[in-house]
Amino acid sequence: MKLQDLNIVVIGAGIGGLAAGALLARKGAMVTVLEAQDYPGGCAATFSRNGYRFDAGATIGCGFHAGAPMENLGKELGITWPVEPEPVAWQYRHGALHLDLQPNRFDILERFPHSAPFWAEQNALAKLLWHFSEGGLSWPVKGVGDLARLARKALAGFSGTRHLLPFARKTAREWLASHGLDTDPDFVRFIDAQLLVSVQTTSEYANAINAAIALDLPVAGAYHVKGGIGTVSRLLAASIEENGGAVLYRKQVIRIDSVRGQVFGLETSDGSALAADYVLANLTPDSLDRLLASEGEPQEEKRESLLWSAFTLYLGMEPALFSALSSRHVQIIGSSGELAEGNSIFVSVSSAEESGRAPEALCAVTVSTHTRPERWFEAKKRGEAAYRELKSAYTARVLDVLTEQFPAARNAIRSITAATPVTWERYTGRFQGCVGGYPQTSLFKVRGPLTRFDNMFFVGDSIFPGQSLPGVVTGARRTIELLLQRNTKVGLQQP
Repeated sequence: MKLQDLNIVVIGAGIGGLAAGALLARKGAMVTVLEAQDYPGGCAATFSRNGYRFDAGATIGCGFHAGAPMENLGKELGITWPVEPEPVAWQYRHGALHLDLQPNRFDILERFPHSAPFWAEQNALAKLLWHFSEGGLSWPVKGVGDLARLARKALAGFSGTRHLLPFARKTAREWLASHGLDTDPDFVRFIDAQLLVSVQTTSEYANAINAAIALDLPVAGAYHVKGGIGTVSRLLAASIEENGGAVLYRKQVIRIDSVRGQVFGLETSDGSALAADYVLANLTPDSLDRLLASEGEPQEEKRESLLWSAFTLYLGMEPALFSALSSRHVQIIGSSGELAEGNSIFVSVSSAEESGRAPEALCAVTVSTHTRPERWFEAKKRGEAAYRELKSAYTARVLDVLTEQFPAARNAIRSITAATPVTWERYTGRFQGCVGGYPQTSLFKVRGPLTRFDNMFFVGDSIFPGQSLPGVVTGARRTIELLLQRNTKVGLQQP
């Protein structure tokens, strides 16, 4: 079928689904996005609460630098992103150690001068990886065409590709060890803290190549998105509509109708039914399994994923508390030095210069920590009292860590709302509220966009290359690539 004749339905208005939908609508396809909430963005949304505009999960814009996925996406869609560079991506704090993560890495090199060769190698790897990501990545490989595309890119940068290959099977910890850095606990803790928020695991398990691109964020450039991170999704939704598509809110998909491995329609909770030639599922694999299980479809074999969720505090605060910060973002590791489950937090503060983000003389603050979801759902099963007790304990723990670096923090709070994995599941539809994508431990065990259905594809942070704005946009291009390949094959079989 011609692209202009295709009826494409996207389940979920997260960044990945919106990016794929916008690109396809721009090419002429008929695109309809179904979103359960009344605003777009998913984990990268900005929502209103009690006079504040909070960034739900993602708070830092990235991938907007020259030649990067977000900049290229904007050019292709005719979108001028309302972003401005952050001079300091964020500040890292553990006890008395304070590091500004700047493009020149001055603070890091001053504190860890012996790490200079490691950063030089990381910089070379990241440049090569940004080059490889241009126009999308045909990975994991699905056929001769993918191999040919990868080969062309590899040959174009042959000397760099040879340098890249030895890292494909290394862990980030092995990479650190090759520079004698694995025995410096402060440096390892610093690296682990960065990797946990970017590739969902620490250097002991993270793939070295994934780590190289993740650690490049402060150098490539962090960006402030005016109006909140949700501005990105709103502009993508507007692009779909401008190109003849539709983004429909309060449309929760409750049923997928299929026959012989082909999806032919979807039903929503309000009784609507839509036909589809192709479906893009901006869902986690577990969420899709749960949706299909409700229809009696067999579930896939259970995966050992160890996915993270988040415990998040949305605080209305007096901005004077953060007036001395060099950045609007700060990563704090508690005195114990442990990571996750309330012992390390990421804090983002709204700009005082932005009207509408908070009531006058106050600011909107998002504070998050990694948590495993199982304990939260177990507490919920035990009853509301057990769930509230766990929520109160985590709130106190997170505020304790914040107070270690900002002693007057509790006195500066004017409003407080807590979100748990149960909350994340309710608002995003992700099974057990898992956010942030999969732990990036191997290049050879990653999930691609294909599903059990011939005409349904995954999109979002569950597929390679994973989370972050540039990650899900690169993944969206891969999804479109496979969709178009399959449509061409189907079209050739038609009379």
